[in-house]
Amino acid sequence: MTLGGKAGWLAATLVAFVLTGEPALAAGCGNNAAGFEDWKRQFTQEAAARGVGRRALDALQGTRYASKTIAADRGQKSFKLSLNSFMQKRGASAIISRGKSMKKKHASLFANIEQRYGVPAGPLIAIWGMETGFGGFLGNQNILSAVATLAYDCRRSEFFTGHLYGALALIDRGMMSPNAIGAAHGELGQTQFLPGNALKFAVDGDGNGRIDMIGSSADALASTANFLRAHGWRAGAGYQPGQPNFRAIQGWNAASVYQQAIAIIAKEIDG
Repeated sequence: MTLGGKAGWLAATLVAFVLTGEPALAAGCGNNAAGFEDWKRQFTQEAAARGVGRRALDALQGTRYASKTIAADRGQKSFKLSLNSFMQKRGASAIISRGKSMKKKHASLFANIEQRYGVPAGPLIAIWGMETGFGGFLGNQNILSAVATLAYDCRRSEFFTGHLYGALALIDRGMMSPNAIGAAHGELGQTQFLPGNALKFAVDGDGNGRIDMIGSSADALASTANFLRAHGWRAGAGYQPGQPNFRAIQGWNAASVYQQAIAIIAKEIDG
């Protein structure tokens, strides 16, 4: 799972695709499973023409239409809850309690991350706890199938096409297994990065020369700090609503209730 190696130019091209977008691909979208296999064959040809490697193309050929992903995409009701209801539903009190223990247990790691990226432990632990229960549950969907399904689905095809190319690049570079399991929308790792964001922001947090967003909490947390810094985090500034670093938290997740919950939980953990 090294970051270096082959296909550096390809990764740069795909990052640009994820971030800036390009003209829509020829492969047509669909709203049910009926056209997925035809779309997949056409998309595979287009991906090959863009320089995607054989390992990733073979993985793409093995994807299946992810009905559970579509159901989850259509049923995101928790973000419509009130703040108090959302925090109760997501177990905020438990995250705070365990998060304080995690801060002590991994004090050296969080100190190193803050020194490098300027992000204190609280927001990172809040995201870690909120997303996967501190790595306890990373999801139950094949990541590549989930992202491919969403790239095919007409609702947000352009957005997820970029992340599908990101997932293919991660596979080509050995940063993700073709069989990797993640969340319903293809989020991966202990803090749930979409593949295109993982491609751009993932870093080696434990210093072993490899990036493993799934197995290494240090890699996942350092990558999250790198993401927040890239989205405007300023060392030493506040992160509550109205303060400078709240904007970086907004960059992590677009749901207002989620953003507020992270800020509240983080403040309790940081003390």
